[in-house]
Amino acid sequence: MTTPIYPIVGIVGTGAMGRGIAQIAAQGGCQVLLLDAQSGAAEAARNAVLEQWQRLQAKSRISAEQLADYSARLQPVAQVADLKDCALVVEAIVERLDAKQGLFAQLESVVAPETALVSNTSSLSITQIAASLQRPERFAGLHFFNPVPLMKVVEIIAGLKTDPALCRTLDQAMRQWGHQPVQAQDTPGFIVNHAGRGYNTEALRIVGEGIADFATVDRILRDQVGFRLGPFELMDLTALDVSHPVMEAIYRQYYDEPRFRPSVITAQRLAGGVVGKKVGQGFYRYEGGSAQVPAEAAVPEVAALPPVWVSPRATRREALCALLQALGAQLEAGATPSPEALIVVAPLGLDVSSAAVAEQLDASRTVGIDLLIDDSATRRRTLATNPATSRAMRDAAHALFARDGKPVSVVRDSGGFITQRVLATIVNIAADICQQRICSPQDLETAVTLGLGYPQGPLAMGERWGAERILQVLDNLQTIYGDPRYRPSPWLRRRAMLGLSLSHTED
Repeated sequence: MTTPIYPIVGIVGTGAMGRGIAQIAAQGGCQVLLLDAQSGAAEAARNAVLEQWQRLQAKSRISAEQLADYSARLQPVAQVADLKDCALVVEAIVERLDAKQGLFAQLESVVAPETALVSNTSSLSITQIAASLQRPERFAGLHFFNPVPLMKVVEIIAGLKTDPALCRTLDQAMRQWGHQPVQAQDTPGFIVNHAGRGYNTEALRIVGEGIADFATVDRILRDQVGFRLGPFELMDLTALDVSHPVMEAIYRQYYDEPRFRPSVITAQRLAGGVVGKKVGQGFYRYEGGSAQVPAEAAVPEVAALPPVWVSPRATRREALCALLQALGAQLEAGATPSPEALIVVAPLGLDVSSAAVAEQLDASRTVGIDLLIDDSATRRRTLATNPATSRAMRDAAHALFARDGKPVSVVRDSGGFITQRVLATIVNIAADICQQRICSPQDLETAVTLGLGYPQGPLAMGERWGAERILQVLDNLQTIYGDPRYRPSPWLRRRAMLGLSLSHTED
């Protein structure tokens, strides 16, 4: 094994995060000293990590020799003074600024001047934690994700006074520990928690506007985009007592930036203790650990389908007409729809009502379809009615687009549909991270795919479905809602206008 960059590592705080960090550090060849203020906690943490290794050995994931080797590297200690010989000390205690500052002041009085001190904070400023240190240049952030051994990304955060050489050394050390490091500047949420704001907060706004229920939003984003979990499934898994405070913290730390505005929905549920799967009740009710998801509405039975007229302004109009022909629709070719026709629009960013008014269409017969993503790349279609759409035309559209067996969700009128709004928000926030130079585009993509489990990085999503289309969605959403949360990032606008790749790096 390669000689570890940090031969002796101290871990202060032996909860779930501290235990996970201790496990990967020992597996990376380090001697690991465990310290916890609670009596017996360090010894309990060692036993928990040993049990984890024993399970891995029983599954032939590690050898008996490795088990013995790893186990010999974990040692509980009783006091801060016992960490004096550490080359690196990782703090993983409670998320309180005063507690962290107090601990690092003690550590600085004990360890050698060249010892690296790092915090695993997820929400506090690295610069602020280091403000009272004598050697702030030797201090940085190492933000791991739970469970640490399985979540293979770690954010290395440079404070205002952090020595860049320290971040480079931490990068090498994290690779020895089997993790993928990404470099971030000290900004609220760093990379992953910052980039992740778009998914949950926009989904909450959609439900708050009465566009669709929790289960429908989850189905659409799983089946149309490929997310492993819908936003409400994800919040139930992480629990609102964790995720809602993060929403509030990032919102406040960015001085009430509208893009990050939290939701009264999660605030109310947190206050009521309806926080997620771990308590059996969240956005879904859980029985035996399984979510009780309401069934989808059945496809309506329609005796005879009307002819279909497709707006000449429809997104992907040629592909839409080909799809309708494949579904057996009788397409009208006239410049205007006949009095009996189902009218289909496919706007980007606009709601169905706006499209109908702009094109002087009969709103009672107008239904919209979301075609930001090519239909062939999705496992679900999303239709939207407007307030005037008749029940007969709604049912006819649902029955027609479900003819080939692909599931169809019908939602209420909304600028940008559901997928458009969420994807555009995700891409826009990612572009703003690049605009602020919080990290490189490459580290952004790595952090999000590994830390959030997205099917692609946000910039790759924007490129796949078209930066110009994403920009059009944002511009139209901002017009409809008059809300600065949809203000396009200048970084995104410039690249879309110039036809540049979103991964393009300026000289």
